[in-house]
Amino acid sequence: MPDPVFTPFSAQHGATVVAGISGIALLLWLGRRGGKCERITRTCLAFVNLGIFGFSQWAWSQVQREVGIDNAVPLHLCDLAAFFAGFALITGHRTCALLTYFWGLAGTIQGILTPATDIGFPHPAYFSFFIHHFAVIAAAIYLPVVMKWRIETPFWRSPLKAFGWVNVYVIVAIIANKLLGTNYGFLAGKPDNPSVLDHLPPHPGYIIWLELIALALFFLLALPVRSRPSKPQSTST
Repeated sequence: MPDPVFTPFSAQHGATVVAGISGIALLLWLGRRGGKCERITRTCLAFVNLGIFGFSQWAWSQVQREVGIDNAVPLHLCDLAAFFAGFALITGHRTCALLTYFWGLAGTIQGILTPATDIGFPHPAYFSFFIHHFAVIAAAIYLPVVMKWRIETPFWRSPLKAFGWVNVYVIVAIIANKLLGTNYGFLAGKPDNPSVLDHLPPHPGYIIWLELIALALFFLLALPVRSRPSKPQSTST
């Protein structure tokens, strides 16, 4: 029996996006209730982020066709973002939270809008792909909304730090692509599915444009999570 097909921008895609947004809203509502409810919600979200890669390995083993090594090694940006998200939710580690927020909202959202998958509902690979991406986005929003995480001051330091780590990833991914013949980070070629890369120059020129777009998005994303300066206390005379 052939695998069910997923078509970007179809009714199935739209229903998936609505379901994912609803799930994120529910997690935020539960988290903002505080106390035990917040701890359980945060633990569950961390568990999903840390465990989704293992589930994805099983899910892709159920695909009828041969699967490339790209799905066997967790070197996609969203794979790393999920690990960072899980640890950030559990430990509050600032660098993990930083990368979860900036990578999750600047990068992972693109995976929802232009999914790099052709496996549709109700195949396990469909669920693993979208749960993976929505879990990272949920964590990226949960950190500032529920856990009150904020970036460093001055505000430009955090987006530049996230950008620096992106370039570390780019170097590692390019080396891995050369050695393994993979396409991590879509740095070896544009994806087959429709994406924003279709509107950029051919490889490798679009990599520079991706860097510039990422930097601009990071600075925009920094604005709503800036630390508010404390107001000086008034003194009575």
